[in-house]
Amino acid sequence: MIAVQFTEEMVGHVAFGARDCETGAAQGRRSSTDLLFHLTIAVADIRAFVTDPMHPATVTGWVTCSGLAGGRMPVERGTFNLFAPGSSPKRSSMRYCLWIRDDAGRPLTLVGRKDIGDDPGFDVWADTTTLDTALVDGHVEEPESAYDTSELATSDGGPRIRARGILVITPKSFARQLTTFRGTPEGLVRFGWLFGSTLWTRYRGIAPARVRAAA
Repeated sequence: MIAVQFTEEMVGHVAFGARDCETGAAQGRRSSTDLLFHLTIAVADIRAFVTDPMHPATVTGWVTCSGLAGGRMPVERGTFNLFAPGSSPKRSSMRYCLWIRDDAGRPLTLVGRKDIGDDPGFDVWADTTTLDTALVDGHVEEPESAYDTSELATSDGGPRIRARGILVITPKSFARQLTTFRGTPEGLVRFGWLFGSTLWTRYRGIAPARVRAAA
């Protein structure tokens, strides 16, 4: 029995050969090179999920990219980490690693990271709905350290990053995502507790400050 599962859809733009994700997103918008994924994320053992510091889940679904012909590219193997260790003790990262193939059958890996941490301003919405994304040649494993696409761009025969960009969850897609949660009562409660408590830990002080400012 699946303890928790939900469906997530993110869309954005990428550019082939871009040096970083922000540049790739801007170039991709100008060239109308869009990328979309539609994923179902599932947790089978909620107790193991909560206690594992990587909080791993399995992923099924598909990816489309207008820069790659062939329509939907099924996810052959996919992993998702809800709140993995981030670049510092005060930050976490949501990570995606999806094995797909282009229209010629060549293996590709979509890797992505949402950087979760308190920065100036009210950034919790942007952090949890914005994904730095890269398409990498081959089927590769994501580094265990805080994800940075530059870690995959090695000069000694390592995997080549084909494209970079940024995907987002629109408010409409987020509202639809909330209706897709399914699972056992224990699974849903524990997942919700982990999600809410981690966000509170990362962003505590923001909400009280905004309330005081509005008072």
